[in-house]
Amino acid sequence: MKVAMMTKEYPPEIYGGAGVHVTELTRYMRQLVDVDVHCMGAPRDEANVYVHGVDKQLEAANPAIQTLSTGLRMAHAAAGADIVHTHTWYTGLGGHLAGELHGIPHVVTAHSLEPDRPWKREQLGGGYEISSWSERNAMEYADAVIAVSAKMKDAVLAAYPRIDADKVHVVLNGIDTELWQPRPTFEHGSILTELGVDPTRPIVAFVGRITRQKGVEHLIKAARNFDEDIQLVLCAGAPDTPEIAAQITDLVTRLQQERDGIIWVQDMLGKDKIQEILSAADAFVCPSIYEPLGIVNLEAMACGTAVVASDVGGIPEVVVDGHTGTLVHYDENDTATFEHDLAQAVNAMVADRKLAHAFGLAGRNRVVDEFSWARISEQTVDIYRSLI
Repeated sequence: MKVAMMTKEYPPEIYGGAGVHVTELTRYMRQLVDVDVHCMGAPRDEANVYVHGVDKQLEAANPAIQTLSTGLRMAHAAAGADIVHTHTWYTGLGGHLAGELHGIPHVVTAHSLEPDRPWKREQLGGGYEISSWSERNAMEYADAVIAVSAKMKDAVLAAYPRIDADKVHVVLNGIDTELWQPRPTFEHGSILTELGVDPTRPIVAFVGRITRQKGVEHLIKAARNFDEDIQLVLCAGAPDTPEIAAQITDLVTRLQQERDGIIWVQDMLGKDKIQEILSAADAFVCPSIYEPLGIVNLEAMACGTAVVASDVGGIPEVVVDGHTGTLVHYDENDTATFEHDLAQAVNAMVADRKLAHAFGLAGRNRVVDEFSWARISEQTVDIYRSLI
């Protein structure tokens, strides 16, 4: 079996959970079947990885139109594949046309849904209508849809009622627990030391992009009510828009003026440095307002760190309240209460380090047992086989 895996992101150009998913799924799936990766961006040296660019005549066009032109190239390049598997709206058209052109099944993984992310209009303008069409078209005509959580399956069926529920399969996101594991902290060359983190004070960490979805604004506002001894290591960069970048900059600046121990890292750090930060943290905070599953929570748990997270989307399928962390209810109509409760949950977690340590151990055990990429790749290939 030869699989044409279509994705916008692929190493070294990874900026979100979908890119991590494709990277790890491909790595493990290649032990079972042949996989060609069709991606976007800079040239890659890896074997069986093909990069597709934008039509030169469209270099000044809306980014969504540019992406569709890339999809045409992907569809053409998928000749010889037995199945095509696409990720995110960026490759939806390419997968749909590849299925029609080459007479092969098309599988779509739903990492998120455009109808549930209306703030993307800030990024794409009229392109949002195009990205929404690309996603809807791909999902409604796909031979199978993979949802990364049970909650995401419900969201798919709610957003696209034309899809037969039997066509939607739940295959959870995963984590490489050999790569992601507790690491030594504050040793020679430590990123924590470089950042000026005090090893004698509690540490709370966040890792994520600056986007409405990740709830960074709510975390910063909540941090105003963190216990005074707590340090916040905020690894947050790659803002979606200049407007949200300015907003977060203003919030962080004011917070730093009010209290010490607020460390903002805007550059993208390597995995080893992120793992050290997570390992050192007494708690990892995930304040997302939309999260189909949340790979970042798996990464924190794999590093043995307790999690304080919002209860949205698929997060409760990862973070077990009272066992691996604490869930905080998010209500879009009452964000002030969410921010207050988030601060209270963080303070309670940090105050009881014995309990936080127990949650961290339980989280590590949970991801090892339930979220292995080997298991996920086998489940995915089984779906392929059912279609061929």
